[in-house]
Amino acid sequence: QVQIVESGGGTVQPGGALRLSCTTSGFTFSNYYMSWVRQAPGKGPEWVSTVGTSGITTSYADSVKGRFTISRDNAKNTLYLQMNSLKFEDTALYYCTRGPAATAVRAIYRGKGTQVTVSS
Repeated sequence: QVQIVESGGGTVQPGGALRLSCTTSGFTFSNYYMSWVRQAPGKGPEWVSTVGTSGITTSYADSVKGRFTISRDNAKNTLYLQMNSLKFEDTALYYCTRGPAATAVRAIYRGKGTQVTVSS
């Protein structure tokens, strides 16, 4: 069955960096667009970024553009999110989803998430 597991979250100071990973199994990873979504406490899910099947095509929410970089390794069935210059407002549960940006926030296949906390 489809399995999606995120890792790499933690607590970091403003201006710091984290790299999230998302390991997958149970489907042909290289055939699917993959996305990152986040949900802050008390708020709805927010699309963060999407990468195309080959890793060449990427898109970002305005709130993270220029600070976050999405990438994938199809040989390892793994999705990544490099997060730099983190801000307080980046605090959220981050999870990866199978599929394009348009359906990311309501994707059926998603992981349980990894918590990112930006705190001084």
